[in-house]
Amino acid sequence: MPKIMKTLTIAGSDSSGGAGIQADLKTFEEYGTYGFSALTTIVTMDPDNGWHHNVYPVDSALVAEQLKTVFAGGPVDAMKTGMLGSVDIVRVAEQAIKSNQQKNVVIDPVMVCKGEDEVLNPESAEAIRDLLLPLATVVTPNLFEAGVLSGLGKLTSVEDMKEAARKIHGLGAQNVVVKGGKALGGDRAIDVFFDGKDFTVLETDKIEPAYNHGAGCTFAAAITGGLANGLSVADAVAKAKDFVSAAIRSGYQFNEYVGPVFHGGYRLNR
Repeated sequence: MPKIMKTLTIAGSDSSGGAGIQADLKTFEEYGTYGFSALTTIVTMDPDNGWHHNVYPVDSALVAEQLKTVFAGGPVDAMKTGMLGSVDIVRVAEQAIKSNQQKNVVIDPVMVCKGEDEVLNPESAEAIRDLLLPLATVVTPNLFEAGVLSGLGKLTSVEDMKEAARKIHGLGAQNVVVKGGKALGGDRAIDVFFDGKDFTVLETDKIEPAYNHGAGCTFAAAITGGLANGLSVADAVAKAKDFVSAAIRSGYQFNEYVGPVFHGGYRLNR
């Protein structure tokens, strides 16, 4: 039997199933890896209030206990972070990465819930920037997050994305993917990958209707699965782009507010 590669997500729970820890574990399974999890937040969405998001952080000591359980078997082959919820939880994640000498670390710097437009916790965003980016093999901000991390504010072009990637790389991340997705103008879904030397622009046609809830979490989890399986960072990012595009194409309308990606789309449509 081939070796089973181990993956870890430190992230929040999305009861609708499209994003968060649910998306990560589904993606890990699609990549043939064994997924571990440490739950940091519970997010609920209120259908009686325009799908407003409520975020409930888990106590940081409980997050640390979960990670102690995970790392009882030693470092995993790759890991990612998602919504962390508080500065204390960011510090717990930092300590777990450092104390276990964890390699292949994907930082998805989640700052908002889909449909929301304010940073959930500005202090947590700063902690992610200062404590986790220097530990990141790859960091995967969307346009909003890249604007916050880089200090450039609103990004509206590929050149803006490249400049943000340069600045974020300067904060310590080894590789940066700035996700334009559907938020960038035009008919192409564009992401920019920067390895510290060269830029690669990844493009696909925009998919309509765009059932893309969970696309960002799924993308980071797919990179994590690729790294665990021995892909180079560039190849893991390129495959993740294909994986997420297939997941969006196979997504569906959950209710009047949201349509999630379908994580089995890449496998089922090959």
